[in-house]
Amino acid sequence: MELARDEHEEWLRMSDLSCDTSYDELRKRFRWSLPTTFNIGVDVSDKHAVDKGKLAIIYDKGDGTHEKWTYWELAMSSNRLANALCGLGCVQRDRVGILLSQSPELAVSHIATYKMGGIAVPLFTLFGPDALVHRLNDSGARALVTESVHLDRILDARDDLTTLEFVVVTDAEKSRNAGRLRIYAWADLMANSSARFQSVVTTPDDPAVIIYTSGTTGPAKGALHGHRVLLGHLPGVSLPHDFMPQQGDLFWTPADWAWIGGLFDVLFPALHWGVPVLAQRMAKFDPEDAFHLMERWGVRNVFLPPTSLKMMRQIRDPRSRWDLDVRSIASGGEPMGEETLAWARENLGVSINEFYGQTECNLVLGNCSQLFPAKPNSMGRPIPGHDVTVLDEQGQPAKAGTVGEIAVRSPDPVMFLEYWNRPDATKSKFTNSWMRTGDLGYVDDEGYFHFVGRSDDIISSAGYRIGPAEVEEVLVKHPGVVMAAVVGSPDAVRGEIVKAFVQLRDGVSPTSELALELQNWVKHRLGAHEYPREVEFVTEYPMTPSGKIQRNVLKRREYDRKGKRAGAPPT
Repeated sequence: MELARDEHEEWLRMSDLSCDTSYDELRKRFRWSLPTTFNIGVDVSDKHAVDKGKLAIIYDKGDGTHEKWTYWELAMSSNRLANALCGLGCVQRDRVGILLSQSPELAVSHIATYKMGGIAVPLFTLFGPDALVHRLNDSGARALVTESVHLDRILDARDDLTTLEFVVVTDAEKSRNAGRLRIYAWADLMANSSARFQSVVTTPDDPAVIIYTSGTTGPAKGALHGHRVLLGHLPGVSLPHDFMPQQGDLFWTPADWAWIGGLFDVLFPALHWGVPVLAQRMAKFDPEDAFHLMERWGVRNVFLPPTSLKMMRQIRDPRSRWDLDVRSIASGGEPMGEETLAWARENLGVSINEFYGQTECNLVLGNCSQLFPAKPNSMGRPIPGHDVTVLDEQGQPAKAGTVGEIAVRSPDPVMFLEYWNRPDATKSKFTNSWMRTGDLGYVDDEGYFHFVGRSDDIISSAGYRIGPAEVEEVLVKHPGVVMAAVVGSPDAVRGEIVKAFVQLRDGVSPTSELALELQNWVKHRLGAHEYPREVEFVTEYPMTPSGKIQRNVLKRREYDRKGKRAGAPPT
């Protein structure tokens, strides 16, 4: 089959084949056929807006109230915002930062940016000022859309923001000046802008979004994706949700829409297919609240990070307390294990389909219970349309059972265009026609991929991919710290937690009070998801002959001390 110009109809036809087409046959028949022109913003709003009553987003505010947005409302609101941004001076390929939680306004901001030919820069609302400044400056963002609760962090850092010119605040009462920055009230802009907008014609390869990686070997890098990234995600979303879309589907995830998982694993594929999406701002994930939300709105499809699933698993017999109608659950980030898979089958009546991807090239491996059985601790098999392998030390495809680096063949519609303004880093990501993920794994005799570890020291904590370099950089800014090394330490709930090994300056005493101070130091500057939950004071580090800290040695000590995770690879 092909992903042709009418992608929606093609995927409905793929759904019809699910019961009588084998995985091998589907892989063999699949062919990419991208349209000549494609714009994400037009695709996810205007395409369905001809039916003015078609539901797009349910926004549960968490206080007993809600809003329902149609595709027509998304289309008209995004047209108004696109006109407003252009009126303020934004032009094609300008970068627009979007610092918002799950909400219709976040979707509108992205759609408007794509329609005007701009490049969206999603930003996590828990980022501290240092993390925000780096991403806004590195991307050269000219505009930012946010809400009042986040505005102080921006204003406090305004002298360090070298390219930002104005901020649109969704809940501001009026527009005003704030030094060299101009603050615009969303309501003012929308009221004074036309709902008619001629969207810029873009190709699948034109840039659309910069999603920042975790900064494993230095400051976080911006992975630039083209408009094709949405089309490239469709197979990897459809299969783990047992052939989405189907009649009655309703999609929800607690994952923040600032990450590729929230945006392109859920929000935009659903809107592309005409599937409504549930939005709610969860300050902190609560399993009972999650079950209640799923019951209240009749959620049929869920993307749940492993940590969320582990927390939900603690609730016995959820179907005796909530009337659930879940059709599919997908998860990714770390191996689930047989216990969680069995719990879902017994208590929710569905199989959890695990998948794999990264910011640069997402959802290339996955499971689909309608095509083949899931294996515990396996990321699944290559999704149709993606060529995935494991490379050995010589850069050649490895034999079954041999641990090597997971790689994806280029070109691929879901693959990033480049690292923003980093040609050397882009070049080093590829070996011949293979994009190297930096993740280690192996393929078993049945073609299932298994994750082993991260060659780049990335930390996977509660579904977040966290790079040590950014955390270390903030730690050494503390006046009492001379050096820091950050690694992942195994944790039963989060998979891994951030652990910091800190060397203090002469005369500074290693106390529990200082450890807490350092935790808050990172939390307030980077974000609550990145701070070290454990701090150990040291006087020296294991070093390489060239003078580099051996993080892998520190990490191995942690796993030896706490016990290795289940599902160890073959040796």
